[in-house]
Amino acid sequence: MDIILLQKVANLGQIGDRVKVKSGYARNFLVPTGRATMATAANIAQFEAQRHILEAKAGQDLAAAQARALKFENFKLELRAKAGTEGKLFGSIGTADIAEAAVKAGQAISRSEVRMPTGPIRSTGDHQVQLHLHTDVDVTLTVTIIAEE
Repeated sequence: MDIILLQKVANLGQIGDRVKVKSGYARNFLVPTGRATMATAANIAQFEAQRHILEAKAGQDLAAAQARALKFENFKLELRAKAGTEGKLFGSIGTADIAEAAVKAGQAISRSEVRMPTGPIRSTGDHQVQLHLHTDVDVTLTVTIIAEE
């Protein structure tokens, strides 16, 4: 299926790119979420008329994400959790726990922005967590897990 991207999509293309994707991906994800539109003659003409507006909005979103990234530059998050004598946690720390603790610490992030490629944290100490603020902006956040008595 031929579509026009209305915003940058990771591993697919930039704003205005005309790409071929599987029909289910376009119908079920890209079009309903506003990331793309079908590549018909009318939609192509409409996109070209609005291209500068979409590119300006994308630039503003990127600038806002970069400004948020600067706030996380020297930010370290500390969490307390029950742990055994060897530093192994009773349970685990996941994305929701990290997002909730960051909000309490004054840094607004959502659960969907927290990326944990190695899975939940299950031990005390310092851990690196990725924050995906924008398609082009990723920040590394240091999370320190302290054993609670």
